[in-house]
Amino acid sequence: MKKGFDYIGVTTVYFCHDGKGNFIMAKRSKQARDENGRWDIGGGGMEFGDTVEKTLQKEIKEEYNTDVLDFEFLGIRDVHRKHEGQKTHWIALDYKVLVDPKIVKNNEPHKFDEIKWFRMDNIPPQSELHSVLPEFLEKYKNKLN
Repeated sequence: MKKGFDYIGVTTVYFCHDGKGNFIMAKRSKQARDENGRWDIGGGGMEFGDTVEKTLQKEIKEEYNTDVLDFEFLGIRDVHRKHEGQKTHWIALDYKVLVDPKIVKNNEPHKFDEIKWFRMDNIPPQSELHSVLPEFLEKYKNKLN
């Protein structure tokens, strides 16, 4: 059985920022599971027995090489989409996470072609974003600045 496909998966989604209006996005590589070549903020599926906080810390360390300095729970989303023609369903626990920009780096070059700091006024066009990222940005636009 596969989470998100055979049963509802739970994921943490994180908007990592520096506290000064800048936030990280990663460009998904050809080796990424899906949405290749698109920019995304970050996320990781919950593993049985892990807490939400542990998942945030583990996933952010794995992807961006940095620790969680502080975090704020933003809300929950039902995420429905298709992957290779198959319907998926995830419950996303969305967070705004403060990180140290001095130590952030692409810790998973096999999954991400690059990571880059953005501001809300210079993000890539919607056609270059992960398919569910515009919904996230719209839902939390008043909480992300």
